[in-house]
Amino acid sequence: MKESGRQIIKDRRKQPTPALGRFILQGRRRTIRRKEDQERGGYVDRYSPGLLFILILIVGLNILDALFTMMILDDGGWEINPVVRSVIQLYGDGFWVWKFAIVSVPLILLCLHSKFGQVRTIILGISAIYIGIVLYQISLIIY
Repeated sequence: MKESGRQIIKDRRKQPTPALGRFILQGRRRTIRRKEDQERGGYVDRYSPGLLFILILIVGLNILDALFTMMILDDGGWEINPVVRSVIQLYGDGFWVWKFAIVSVPLILLCLHSKFGQVRTIILGISAIYIGIVLYQISLIIY
């Protein structure tokens, strides 16, 4: 803290930027400027269009996965994943709501933490896995 005349000026940089704050809708910070801060990671107010594209791609592939799963089950197939199989038994065709939520909430958390460590690599890995799953399901439906 410095004293300037009668005011005591508190250094705003002593506190880390919160993940959810008042600047999430009106903030301007898109990147972390200092090299040392980039290595440590941090939060920004605005995210890149590329990240938005990947996240929307994952949500869309998740919806396609649920749709294709219902089509395969209607054709006499069965669900390999035991967790999803039990949810399908509990909720029937409404399992896609559970599936949508169980994927979307972690995606929001990954987006908020996208400037930390290997989070962007994890997001790209999730999208690659979903692309593989959807392509496999398309091949099952066609053949």
